[in-house]
Formats: sequence, structure tokens, C-alpha cells
Amino acid sequence: MDKLSIAALGLAIAAMAPITTVRAFELKVLAGGSMTASLKELAPRFEKATGHKLDITFAATPELIKMATSGPFDLGVVPVDVVKNDGARAKFAGAPENIARVGYGVAVKAGAPKPDISTPEAFKATLLKAQSIAVFPSSAAGAYVQKTFERLGIADQIKDKSKVQAAPGAIPQAVAKGEAELGIFLTNVLLAPGVELAGPFPGGLQNELVFIGGVAADSKDASAAKAFLDYLKTPEAAGVFKAKGVTPG
Repeated sequence: MDKLSIAALGLAIAAMAPITTVRAFELKVLAGGSMTASLKELAPRFEKATGHKLDITFAATPELIKMATSGPFDLGVVPVDVVKNDGARAKFAGAPENIARVGYGVAVKAGAPKPDISTPEAFKATLLKAQSIAVFPSSAAGAYVQKTFERLGIADQIKDKSKVQAAPGAIPQAVAKGEAELGIFLTNVLLAPGVELAGPFPGGLQNELVFIGGVAADSKDASAAKAFLDYLKTPEAAGVFKAKGVTPG
């Protein structure tokens, strides 16, 4: 190939390459474990569109507070309870924004009869009758579940039948395997293979866990971090959230 042809080939390759003036960053993201399914689908889309890379750590609220206060990160998509901790809140720049929310429910093994949880009284009776209940108490969502047991006045009575799981996703797995009769947690986590949602918490027992998004005060690129949070508020992201059982905003 002569010099002219080589030069022409070089120009052709340059013409095909995307032109960008934006530097790509790897962003360290702290996220609530219950957002795993949604963010694992949304992250690659954002990465493809922007060139930025996301290093997401999913954890429960106590661990997220520790990580926020002890180490560098760029942004968080975390339960609102994280920023109720003064130390963690100080690590975020500006006021965090609401990203998504989700309520609580009960799951049974696929094909199993669905118990009556339509009223607080029926819910209480179902819990007392159940042989075993999969829970994950070491999180903001899990703490609310335990609080609900206390409100129903049965916390001590179901303590021995509670099967504590190592992570939120293990709750539906335990139910699907027959290791627990009921699984109780956020409804989006309970939308999993091998289980079916018996229903949401009834009446005044229902609550929504709010997930907020915020850029870290010491983010290495606040504009890139903000771009991901903005993406989570787009119609595309809203569609994914809804498909995963999460309410946007």
C-alpha cells in the first residue's frame, strides 16, 4: 500500500471514530441492595451512552453508612435512612433527590395457596400460622418489617420461626426452595423466579421505602455523577423501574 493509500485509510478511520470532548470516568457508586435488579439493567445503558464506567457496591443501610463515612465514593442511590445519619449526610453535596420508592409485601412459593393478608387482623393470623418466615432484618427495609411485627404485637411469638437471610435476594430464594413458607420484604425484591406475591402489606401497615440519589462532596467528577442521577429520572429509567416493581420518583 502506498503512502497516499495509507493516509486515506487513516482519514477514513478517523472519520468513523466518535468525536468526544468529554473525559470518561469510572464512578464509584453506593447503592441499596434492593435496587440491584434495576441498576444492573440501567448501568450498562448509561455506560454505553456516555463512556463512563460505574463501579456499583450494593449493600444494606448499616454498611452503606459505614462506606459513606469511611471511604471515597462519587455518588449514592441509597435508602433515605442513610442520610438520616449525620456523618453520612455530611459526605453528600447539596440536597439528595428522590429517585424511587417501593412498598412491602409477602411472597409464597410459586403454586402454593396464597394466604389472606387483606387486613391487619388477617395478616397477623397468617404470620402466626406460618411455620417459617424468611426475613433480612439488618437493613432499613428489614427494620421496618420487624417494626410491623411489633405493631401487630407478635414479635416475640414469631421470633423462633424467623429465618434470617444473608441478603435481600436470599429471601425469595429461600421461599422458592421451600426453606421458608413466607418471605417478607420490599415487593420488588420478592418479584423473583420460583415465588409469587401473595399481596402487599394491608392498610396502615403499608409503607414505602424511599431511595434518594446524591453526589458525593468529594466526587472526582461531580458532573459525571450528576449525569447518572439525571439519567435515573428519564422515561427510559422509569420504564425499567416499573418493570422491576419499583415506583419512580
